[in-house]
Amino acid sequence: MKMKRNVLSLLLVLVMFLLAACGQQSSGGSQEETGSDENANNEEKSSEVYTLKVGTALAETDPIYQGLEAFKDSVAERTNGAVEIEIFGSGSLGEDKDILEQAKVGANVAVLVDSGRLAEMVPEIGIMTAPYIVDNFSEANQVTQSDLFKGWEEKLAQDHNLQILSFNWYQGERHLLTNKPIETPEDLKGVQLRTPGAPIWLETIKAMGASPTGMAWAEVYPAIQQGVIDGAEAQHPATYGAKLYEVIDHISKTRHFQLLTGIVAGANWMSNLPEEYKTIIFEEALKAGEEASYKTEEMLADFEQMMIDEGVEVHEVDVEVFKAATEVVYEQFDGYQELREEINSILGK
Repeated sequence: MKMKRNVLSLLLVLVMFLLAACGQQSSGGSQEETGSDENANNEEKSSEVYTLKVGTALAETDPIYQGLEAFKDSVAERTNGAVEIEIFGSGSLGEDKDILEQAKVGANVAVLVDSGRLAEMVPEIGIMTAPYIVDNFSEANQVTQSDLFKGWEEKLAQDHNLQILSFNWYQGERHLLTNKPIETPEDLKGVQLRTPGAPIWLETIKAMGASPTGMAWAEVYPAIQQGVIDGAEAQHPATYGAKLYEVIDHISKTRHFQLLTGIVAGANWMSNLPEEYKTIIFEEALKAGEEASYKTEEMLADFEQMMIDEGVEVHEVDVEVFKAATEVVYEQFDGYQELREEINSILGK
């Protein structure tokens, strides 16, 4: 019996020794597994996909829309698919103002928007949509590369959580779209014209002699067709893309706005991206905007001819009389006369 007890005791000690050894191996195994988990987490982090939804009122026929598609492709290529840009045309992502509000609170959305809309947050930037402030894309682009514009950009990011990716997307010169010929401001009396709802746009159209109506771009076609408004004002590519040549008879080339727009996203969303991806997005947005803008300039005459072929009459008008009529707009916004002088200085005028 004593011998059995000794054997049992020896076995018990042996079992305890083996259990302790297994415990050490298990502990070592846990460290290896932890290391594997960390590797897996790092791998998962590096393979994370960031998606940005970009909204625009433009149709797929517009060279600017096609530029957005090029932006999408180049970002995907340079990030190996880690950043996906999704394009939503014809206002399908919602109205500009609503998209900007979503971007402010961190949503993964952006919008191609004009400075008139941004002026609700940074009033000075609205000067870029003032009547006859610049004569062409080259001048507009020169202003956006200046320290003056960069200051507005920083203010938008710091005070309103909105980040401009690039502001060099030129959509063309805007003209009057009506069902009667317009040659002078007097011809616009009593004419109800659609324009974006930003104050600078509304005051400009009022100064030109018409009654402005703020309305989403997608609503313009049925509104003209049903007689809710008498016409609109827009650039050729957008007019053609929305098929407004079906509901208007005349285009008067007043050139009252040179429409420059930019891609604006949420500053918080951008700040959460890896630094490398942020750099790629900024670089490719600038590159795609410039290429699309030059393509727009090249195609303006083609769009005009296509609408003439559809039966629209295009009229050259005396721009100077409309320029004189809109001079009052600069007096209605604080600091705009001084800002115009700064811009003229930048342009060497």
